[in-house]
Amino acid sequence: MSYIGNTPAENYASFLTETFSVSATANYTLSHAVTNENDIRLVINGVVQQPGSGKAYTASGTTLTLTSATASGDVMYAVYLGRALQTVNPPNASVGSSQVSANLITGQTALTSEPATTDELLISDAGTLKRIDYSLIKPTNTPAFEAYLSSDQTFSDASYVKVNFNTEIYDTNSDYDNSSNYRFTPTVAGKYLVYSTLVMYAGGSTYASLGIYKNGSLYKESDADYDNGTEARNVISTSTAIDFNGSSDYVEIYGYLDITSGTPKFNGNQYKPCNFGAFKIIE
Repeated sequence: MSYIGNTPAENYASFLTETFSVSATANYTLSHAVTNENDIRLVINGVVQQPGSGKAYTASGTTLTLTSATASGDVMYAVYLGRALQTVNPPNASVGSSQVSANLITGQTALTSEPATTDELLISDAGTLKRIDYSLIKPTNTPAFEAYLSSDQTFSDASYVKVNFNTEIYDTNSDYDNSSNYRFTPTVAGKYLVYSTLVMYAGGSTYASLGIYKNGSLYKESDADYDNGTEARNVISTSTAIDFNGSSDYVEIYGYLDITSGTPKFNGNQYKPCNFGAFKIIE
């Protein structure tokens, strides 16, 4: 249907009404402050009263003063002419920054600690407002894992050998393989701190090394030389930050021992002398 002038509103306003508990008094307190008596319509026993000084009533703020006191049993109510209970909905995209209070955000209660995981935030997704739980954007140090060697592992002299860390302490995303490849393949891209300690021993040794291997190639090496060749127990620790693509990149630990006697071994037991771990660095 066509209209001349503005399109008729689909929603209409009604005004707030307050009914009073009446007694033998001329003074009442309004529930809502008004500028003056013209902001309300006062009805007593079905008769609309005339506002104004020297007439039926005056009002200012929350004070309502009658010219004549009411009597017990009278029925009195006020209609707030400036307070609508329902208004016409504004057209889509018609509310801009000029219609929004400047303290819409700053005027709210400020959090003094980290939000709860169920707290919700409002974001713009390519111009569309959406809400998101804090749990989905909360920074974490995962994926993360740590594993250790549960029993001694013998290996060949004077060659790099992968350490088979076969027991997991924790593995948040099941990204560590502790049964076949003994490698960590993180499924979330980013920088990770990778660390390891190796305890190696034999009858005697002249050189020991711990190597962090990324994608099958030496990434970082920590070593120790023993001039007299009588060192039987070798302890080496190292750590480094590595960038992973979150899909195919992986990391492993290798050990090297050049011995003068005995059989080289990685020391493994429940006290975790040989261990390997990593966790995502919050960026």
